[in-house]
Amino acid sequence: MIIAVDGPAAAGKGTIARALAQHFGFHFLDTGALYRMVGLAAIRAGGEPITTAAAIAAALSLDPSRFADSDLRTEKVGAAASIVAVIPEVRAALLEFQRSFAKKPPGAVLDGRDIGTVVCPDAHAKLFITASAEVRAKRRQMELGSADFEAVLADILARDERDSKRTTAPLVAAKDAVTLDTSGMDIASAVAAAIAAVEARRTP
Repeated sequence: MIIAVDGPAAAGKGTIARALAQHFGFHFLDTGALYRMVGLAAIRAGGEPITTAAAIAAALSLDPSRFADSDLRTEKVGAAASIVAVIPEVRAALLEFQRSFAKKPPGAVLDGRDIGTVVCPDAHAKLFITASAEVRAKRRQMELGSADFEAVLADILARDERDSKRTTAPLVAAKDAVTLDTSGMDIASAVAAAIAAVEARRTP
């Protein structure tokens, strides 16, 4: 079984996707980490601003063992990931890796921005996790320990703009996805709602 979990930054999709994988005993892939790895490698290889050539080279030589790199979760690398994600050659290079992972038995949960629309359009269950920009900014602010809410909100809005308006695989809910707005939910409620949505899509 393949479960696709999509949505914008800080909506809670990562937390929900991991919880789904644990609940059902499936493999889990944070596809955003793949783009963060490419962004980080591109920065280390050619500095900033990131060049298209450096990003493509990084995507073609992706090393999954670097998932544990502590620098992947910095805001700088998060912004870099959003930049390299609009490059068609980068997306093409990472597409096969993601599709291969999705086929792992007994099932897989993939968390990203285009899983249900591009990577796994035939996923058995698709969730689109969202929340208001203000709520997402507050969550990210708490995560970062930053006191500058306006700066975090501006970054969230800029990333939304890039992700939703890119020509290749824009961020959009799949037509057959269940949309879950977590703005007013705690983690337990959001996870419970996601599990219920997946259960409803499972083949008896």
